[in-house]
Amino acid sequence: MRVKFVATYRQITGCKSCEMPAPDDVLSLLKALKDRWPEFRYLLNEDGTDASDYVSIVVSGRYIEHLDGVATKLAEQDEVVITPVVSGG
Repeated sequence: MRVKFVATYRQITGCKSCEMPAPDDVLSLLKALKDRWPEFRYLLNEDGTDASDYVSIVVSGRYIEHLDGVATKLAEQDEVVITPVVSGG
């Protein structure tokens, strides 16, 4: 599975993307990324049960909010894009 990083997440990882075995679901992926790069601790909410409000996650072209959220199942052929949520005024 390919995981792509956008904006400041590239600075954390030092790469634009990485290949990794597909975990069961998006929540497991976020936990694995946090374990690999501790700076990613803010990808998860405080109790670690959901994605934080500061991250946007797309699985194979679809936002997880339109799928099963962090319970969205992952497969080896998936491409996951992780980007910080940006707002302005």
